[in-house]
Amino acid sequence: MSTTSRITAAAVAAALGAAALAGCGAPGGADAKTVTLVSHDSFSVSKPVLAAFEKQSGYKVRVLKGGDAGKAVNQAILSKGNPQGDVFFGIDNTLLSRGLDEGLFSPYEAKGLEHVPAGLQLDKARHRVTPLDYGDICVNYDRGYFARHKIAPPKTFDDLIKPRYKGLLVTENSATSSPGLAFQLGTVAAYGKGGWQGYWKKLKANGVEVVDSWEQAYNQRFSGSAASKGKGDKPLVVSYASSPPAEVLGKKPAPRQAPTGVATGTCFRQIEFGGLLKGAPNEKGGKALLDFLLSKRFQEDEPLQMFVHPARTDAAVPEVFTKYGATIGKPATLAPETITRNREQWIKQWSSLVLK
Repeated sequence: MSTTSRITAAAVAAALGAAALAGCGAPGGADAKTVTLVSHDSFSVSKPVLAAFEKQSGYKVRVLKGGDAGKAVNQAILSKGNPQGDVFFGIDNTLLSRGLDEGLFSPYEAKGLEHVPAGLQLDKARHRVTPLDYGDICVNYDRGYFARHKIAPPKTFDDLIKPRYKGLLVTENSATSSPGLAFQLGTVAAYGKGGWQGYWKKLKANGVEVVDSWEQAYNQRFSGSAASKGKGDKPLVVSYASSPPAEVLGKKPAPRQAPTGVATGTCFRQIEFGGLLKGAPNEKGGKALLDFLLSKRFQEDEPLQMFVHPARTDAAVPEVFTKYGATIGKPATLAPETITRNREQWIKQWSSLVLK
């Protein structure tokens, strides 16, 4: 919501000290009783939910985290044919075509797909990947900063290039971060193939800062993040529409609103997938793990672990998630085939425009 994810995004719960992942198993070679999940740094699941799967299935789950989603996918491609694990979690619609074109995944139709909307099943004909969550990548703002400075927070892409917001925004690198790429694709959707470059020239002139990962942008640079402990000086950040609930999670008494808000006119929808890695050492265990990731129990655990929306329509979402998160009625989207045809060229153009 990765990534979501965040939203993997995604993603915010780990940064704010949410329950640590348990039962990861000891490093070493795979065996019939161990199943290995490869993912981005923001993957998280609660201890009881993971323990229940391990008890029911007989498998011990080992988790290998590989940085931001973009880096994790790159590593999976580099190890193609001799995968680091059995299942990959966290490849999203901005990067999906790379994984599919590289032949990373073996087809498997996970149990429970009948509860997933067709709009999320982007590989429905072949089942090489399974949709597991979604989220909206949007600019988040620090309510306190804008209140103190008596400035209205931005609402749209157009607002971000206005002089009053000069030097206030931090975003992620499109080449290394899936939220960063999703934000770029949002500008493509908003301004078209011939107009997004001009927009980014204006955004650069308005002082946008670029960092490599969501963790850097949100946890270190964003002034509205509890994780930055007051050291962040950017009141605008590219994150998730579901990030604000993470800032109030566990606070008592519950505040009237979250300390951060969402610029709802800057959102792009991100869908995260999981897949059985081709050549998986434990293919049987990998299939069982994919079934677990799409199970109702895991899907209902996702929102407060990774702050993303579950893919299953019958999975309940916690009240704190719905009360403090932003609902995006019409997020920007691009057809997967359009992303496939243009992604690498767009990233190169973006890098030339913004990083030089």
